[in-house]
Formats: sequence, C-alpha cells, structure tokens
Amino acid sequence: MQIMSGLFEVHEQALRGRAQQVELIAQNIVNADTPRYKARDIDFKTLLAEARNGPLQTTDQRHFPTSVDQLTVDALRYRVPLNSSSDGNTVEMSVEQAAYGRAAADYSTVLNLIQTDVTEVKRALKGE
Repeated sequence: MQIMSGLFEVHEQALRGRAQQVELIAQNIVNADTPRYKARDIDFKTLLAEARNGPLQTTDQRHFPTSVDQLTVDALRYRVPLNSSSDGNTVEMSVEQAAYGRAAADYSTVLNLIQTDVTEVKRALKGE
C-alpha cells in the first residue's frame, strides 16, 4: 500500500491547503465588522517552498499544518486594502467574496483530481 499512499499524498496536502485557505477567507468575512481586524490569506508559493525542504507530512514545522492557526508566519499574508477603513479593519467584502469563489473552485479542482486518480486505480485493479 506504499504506492497508494504516495499516489494520494500530494492531493491530500493540496486539499488540506485549499481547505485552510477557504477557512481563512471565511474568517475574514466573519470579521468584516470587527474594528482593527486585518484580512489574511495564504501564500501558496511559500508553502510549496517549505514543503520542498522535507516530506509532505505534518510531522515537522516546515510541512503543511493541520489548521490555520498552525500556519507559519511566512505563509500567512495580510491583505493590503484598496480602500482604507476608519476603524482599521482591512476586510473588503467584494475582495473576500471573489477570493472565496476562487478558493472554492481550487478546492473543487483538487477533489476532481482525486476522483480521477481513484477512477484510474479502480480501472487498473479491474484490469481494464
């Protein structure tokens, strides 16, 4: 089963990262009216660079974390607002809604990749 875990490990990590991004954007939307709240997002280039330094497992601080609170400081980015708010909040609903839509589409794409791989494994096991 070593082959199977290797096949799906990359997708698992990608799905986890995308889920974290959706969660983080949802936190931004929830805190749209919170004074001095700073909107955040994940920098996937930083996450990938960190992942290249070791195996993609959650056993090391350089690997993809299991929750948004455990993301490395380097991977979290604060959004720069287009229009400043008088209360210091940097959440802009139109930006967050667009980001949420993109993140949800990315999450769906990873799910489709997993489904394709599962289908291919089933076909291989059936001898097709």
